Amino acid sequence: MADGDGLGEAAAAAASPLAPAPGLSPPPGWRERLRAGLAGTGASLWFVAGLGLLYALRVPLRLCENLAAVTVFLNSLTPKFYVALTGTSSLISGLIFIFEWWYFHKHGTSFIEQVSISHLRPLMGGTETSISEPGSPSSNRESETSRHNLSECKVWRNPLNLFRGAEYRRYTWVTGKEPLTYYDMNLSAQDHQTFFTCDTDFLRPSDTVMQKAWRERNPPARIKAAYQALELNNDCATAYVLLAEEEATTIVDAERLFKQALKAGETIYRRSQQCQHQSPQHEAQLRRDTNVLVYIKRRLAMCARKLGRIREAVKIMRDLMKEFPPLTLLNIHENLLESLLELQAYADVQAVLAKYDDISLPKSAAICYTAALLKTRTVSDKFSPETASRRGLSTAEINAVEAIHRAVEFNPHVPKYLLEMKSLILPPEHILKRGDSEAIAYAFFHLQHWKRIEGALNLLQCTWEGTFRMIPYPLEKGHLFYPYPSCTETADRELLPTFHHVSVYPKKELPFFIHFTAGLCSSTAMIALLTHQFPEIMGVFAKAVSMISRTCVEYL
Repeated sequence: MADGDGLGEAAAAAASPLAPAPGLSPPPGWRERLRAGLAGTGASLWFVAGLGLLYALRVPLRLCENLAAVTVFLNSLTPKFYVALTGTSSLISGLIFIFEWWYFHKHGTSFIEQVSISHLRPLMGGTETSISEPGSPSSNRESETSRHNLSECKVWRNPLNLFRGAEYRRYTWVTGKEPLTYYDMNLSAQDHQTFFTCDTDFLRPSDTVMQKAWRERNPPARIKAAYQALELNNDCATAYVLLAEEEATTIVDAERLFKQALKAGETIYRRSQQCQHQSPQHEAQLRRDTNVLVYIKRRLAMCARKLGRIREAVKIMRDLMKEFPPLTLLNIHENLLESLLELQAYADVQAVLAKYDDISLPKSAAICYTAALLKTRTVSDKFSPETASRRGLSTAEINAVEAIHRAVEFNPHVPKYLLEMKSLILPPEHILKRGDSEAIAYAFFHLQHWKRIEGALNLLQCTWEGTFRMIPYPLEKGHLFYPYPSCTETADRELLPTFHHVSVYPKKELPFFIHFTAGLCSSTAMIALLTHQFPEIMGVFAKAVSMISRTCVEYL
């Protein structure tokens, strides 16, 4: 997904002159029109049929006599009964309202509505499915949309993820809260098995032990297995990696272990390079050893960044990007961007953006918001809303505002964290692009860079909400990007801890049943109070209602 998606679609349309016009489909046949008409009038037909049946059976069912008996029964009731009845109704509707409110905030939907759609609608014949012919324009658009949604909901490894032992675990010790979810840690375990294992592990006993260690869920068991691997082979690089990630309680200790891992990893990598062409197994082993070496160097660069040796970190990252250019999916350039911003080397930041902020490459919050920050930097120190409204925006200010709108459209959750309207938490180990998890990961590391530039947050605060006027229906159509994916809320709830209030975009309106149960609870409570305070008046009102009902039935 990139800017200029509309240009790509226009080029594709121009390349195929015989393609059907977008939005047009073959006219439906008489059977489809009849089925649609019956589906639209089904509810009204059922209602009319019910009234007709009730009118036809009014004599056999003796409706008038039964209603008269009910009227006599109601007239004999005391006000205490009405107080108990309305009070019980108010209590039950209040409990339903509380449950609906809790379920909506936890799952983002109404429980009653969900049950109605899932169970009652099929029983009433309300399942409408439009079957399109294979190869038709509608089916092609649906398949393209589904493929895009799958790519949008892909979970990515956080390029700036923290250290488990030195950072995440220390947070747990201090607060007693778990910053990582089981789903997030399970994804990390799958990453470790992909990066650090291969089919030839059985040839080395230490690698066999580490293969089991990466699959182990219990952290003490993983650490114990790493020590067992070091006993079998003192040059087991992946064992040092595991100890640096999970056992080291400080960044200094983690860096020491990663340096030992680097020494062992380089030796194994050179040995694998010499044997890479002997068999496919040796090629797989070289890929694994390459992944291990790149991971170690990257984490050493992050250790240097955290310990204040920023120029050293930048050098390691640049060397990595030159030595292993195919590994761009690791997003090392995002680590480099953050370190260069800390050095305030804005020209170097612009050079990195010129290479990676490209139409053909996937975007991220770091790319979009860093581009906005650089353009904001040129005008933010002199920007004033009053002056801008009086004389209009200059060209540089327009460019800065457009860059902010572009960034906000890509990820609308970030501004609330940058403007400190929402509290930050530790970022997860995996993020969903355009989601709340990515916004947390970006703001956690880049908030200081926005604060450092005078007026940048002020310009952001004045302009970021203007983005939503350009995309009134973000789930259906975007401006510079694809429509906002509807799957972000579900994935973010899996990635982020339960104590964090997940940001949802676009903001959902309260379901009908929450309003309905709230009104029912309030009205029944008010009737119960009035009946208790004015029993005579409410008794007369109840008798009048019963008389009106009896008169209506007798008229029918």
